[in-house]
Amino acid sequence: MKSYRYLHLDVFTDHLFGGNQLAVFVDGRGLEADEMQAIAKEMNFSETTFVLPAEQPDTDIRMRIFTPADELPMAGHPTVGTTFALARCGILSPGRKRVVFGLGVGPTPVSLAWKDGELSFAWMTQRQPTFGPAISDRTGAAAALGLSAAAVTSTGLPVQVVSCGVPFLFVPLATRRAVDSVTVERAALSSFLQSADAHGAFVFSPERGRDKATVYSRMFAPDLGVAEDPATGGASGPLGCYLVRHKVVAPDKARAMLSLQGAKMGRPSHIHIAIETSGGEIAGVKVGGEAVLAGEGVLYV
Repeated sequence: MKSYRYLHLDVFTDHLFGGNQLAVFVDGRGLEADEMQAIAKEMNFSETTFVLPAEQPDTDIRMRIFTPADELPMAGHPTVGTTFALARCGILSPGRKRVVFGLGVGPTPVSLAWKDGELSFAWMTQRQPTFGPAISDRTGAAAALGLSAAAVTSTGLPVQVVSCGVPFLFVPLATRRAVDSVTVERAALSSFLQSADAHGAFVFSPERGRDKATVYSRMFAPDLGVAEDPATGGASGPLGCYLVRHKVVAPDKARAMLSLQGAKMGRPSHIHIAIETSGGEIAGVKVGGEAVLAGEGVLYV
């Protein structure tokens, strides 16, 4: 049997038992894709990552990302969390400013901030957004989420698929209470997402609370084996783009947005979003946050 060391992190949080859990196998050499998938199913976190030698000259590290059900071409909380894991292991030395991961979508830069020799924050650069047309079947979207049609139409904002590498269906609601009231009918949501060509449903409200969050959010991806995700960095970049495109957030406020996700699950996650604009167009997309080490172990394969 071969042994593989992994680190368990909580991502998009500054304390234990918050944020989104992640398993990082810091040296995945020797594992086949089907073994990685089986390990991700065994770990049963939203995602598990495997670190490999770089495959392209313009990257530093190859990383593969698996949910319990499938491999993803990119994702946010695995990218941020793996960066913290590599810093913890000394693979990324203190003071280093940048690392480029080779992901399924291509080279993905991450910028690093350090404090007292420890990594304190990581910013992931995401691809430019692509916007699908507004979804006309709002009633179907509402039914799949256990909502009334009125709840989905009350904001005047579109139900729309947006992607910065992985497509998500964005469903705006007027209040945080409405977001918390979502009850997924798995088969109906799976069917609706397939018809929309989206990997998950991202439900959010721009209603402000006592916290500093710009939006309050939840994400569901039944076909990926993720009933609900505490933090979805791969959807947070497109979320920021959606908010800017539809004038929910003004361009001068777009570089300092915060999404509060996972609160309903008891795992609050704080996902920072920075959208750059130029000439009225989106010019840059970044998602960032913190992570903490929760534990580590060895898996035998």
